[in-house]
Amino acid sequence: MIIWEADCYRRPLQDAEGNPLWELLICDRDFQFTYGATAPQKGVNSRWLQQQLDTARQKSGQVPDEIRVFRPQCVSLLQTAAQPLGLTVQPTRTTPTIKQWLVQRSQWYLAQPSYSGEPYEPIALDRPAPIPIPENLWGEQWRFGSLSAQDFQESLIYEPMPFQSVPTEWLPLKVGLPSTASIPGAIIDAGRRALPLCQWLDEQQPAALSYIPGAPDGVILEAGLVDRWVLTTFEDEQVAIAGRNFSDRQQQATGLHFLLVRPDDSGMTFTGLWLLRL
Repeated sequence: MIIWEADCYRRPLQDAEGNPLWELLICDRDFQFTYGATAPQKGVNSRWLQQQLDTARQKSGQVPDEIRVFRPQCVSLLQTAAQPLGLTVQPTRTTPTIKQWLVQRSQWYLAQPSYSGEPYEPIALDRPAPIPIPENLWGEQWRFGSLSAQDFQESLIYEPMPFQSVPTEWLPLKVGLPSTASIPGAIIDAGRRALPLCQWLDEQQPAALSYIPGAPDGVILEAGLVDRWVLTTFEDEQVAIAGRNFSDRQQQATGLHFLLVRPDDSGMTFTGLWLLRL
């Protein structure tokens, strides 16, 4: 599968007349192919982007199966430009290669004659305040938990369930974790609401879970490109200790963790599983 990652946004650059410059960057996942183009802000439209995408396709000699985009502000524009070319633009947070390239280029901009001097955060996105998940979806009970890397990869992911999102490149043993490594997770026993909860989660595209200490403490679900949901709140000190352990285990597992939804705690049936990463 040929996957490109792309970003089109304003950079800390300006043309000779002082007009802000936008830059389109495209790369493949292995950073073997790269393409870039700049234009004044007023010249960046779907037609210009379509021309650039077509040129990039010709230069690469390949037709990407998917173009992944992490920045909400440019998703619609790129989708409009890609459609006449028969290309698919997929909004996702999982664009590690272009994010790394953007961070590297942020230092390169400083030495350019066109550098505007304005503050610039290459991959920062505006994040809205989290909102509670719909009350009619919440399950009967939940808890923090963990599985060994081996049990997760060689057992749990093979259980039959209607919803499952487990990127193969994130499998614990594939990223180099030992088989005994602890993969933390949040487990929701949702009863009859298990299926509608998983349907809702699937639509939101879960990305990561974070334990947030406070008054009360809580668990935040990062989803979509910038969406944030309050998964639960609590004031129990024992649960808070489990939350801190969850965060520690996330760091030890290179950010990997999971969200598991099941009808009950029997361990016999499962409804949905998401492998997530900070």
